[in-house]
Amino acid sequence: MAEKYSVNDLLYLMGRLRDPDGGCPWDLKQDFASIVPSTIEEAYEVAEAIEAGDFEHLPEELGDLLFQVIFYAQLGREGELFDFDGIVDTLVRKLIRRHPHVFPEGELRGWRAAHAVDETEVKRNWEAIKASERGARGEAGVLDGVARNLPAMTRAAKLQKRAAGIGFDWPSADGVLDKIEEEIAELRAAMASGNEAHAREEVGDLLFSCINAARHLRVDPERALRDCNRKFERRFGAVEAALAAEGRGPAEASLAELDALWVRAKEAERGAD
Repeated sequence: MAEKYSVNDLLYLMGRLRDPDGGCPWDLKQDFASIVPSTIEEAYEVAEAIEAGDFEHLPEELGDLLFQVIFYAQLGREGELFDFDGIVDTLVRKLIRRHPHVFPEGELRGWRAAHAVDETEVKRNWEAIKASERGARGEAGVLDGVARNLPAMTRAAKLQKRAAGIGFDWPSADGVLDKIEEEIAELRAAMASGNEAHAREEVGDLLFSCINAARHLRVDPERALRDCNRKFERRFGAVEAALAAEGRGPAEASLAELDALWVRAKEAERGAD
């Protein structure tokens, strides 16, 4: 059986890649900021593999994401800022602190029987602990600390969840749907006025309200939109295939033809279900 490498081997490999006397020129040029786009891309590729049920390739995608952490750890070590062991230590301590129902003595080897755990208490304690951590970082406001570099849709959902946590929320999804209808009316008015800035603002309000509806329905808006994107690609691909069978492309078809082929693709999918 072939030898299996360990995390220590990965750390060693990373050190070799960054070795000024024989490392990789590309890796040597990188810094914290330059690899951020790769980190985001790798995280999305993990999500895509999971949502596609591609568990054969998921370990590879998870490895690519892990490599990003290893890269940051190497940069931190070189700059005498932190290292991989420090990252792990910080993470373990935080998870122990946030799970007093599992580690009641605040120690890794602490233990409590599962039947002694109350889910409502767990959620309440979790929010209280996170609020305490934010306070320790000087984040006094309810919305402080929500990363500004998050995708706008994800950040909106987090802001809404924070506000809902202190009671600033619609009692039910019906109220959110009413708000969506109100925002659509305001968007129509903005469009009629020809004021582009006002229309942009109203589009934002409408999107924010739709995300609120998703939260009330316990739907991840990012995943819902990714699913919608895939559906659009799939159906448009069927339209292109139908036209290609006639020796034509989408640009050569009328809007009425495209609409008819779209409806056909949609009905074919529903029939397959």
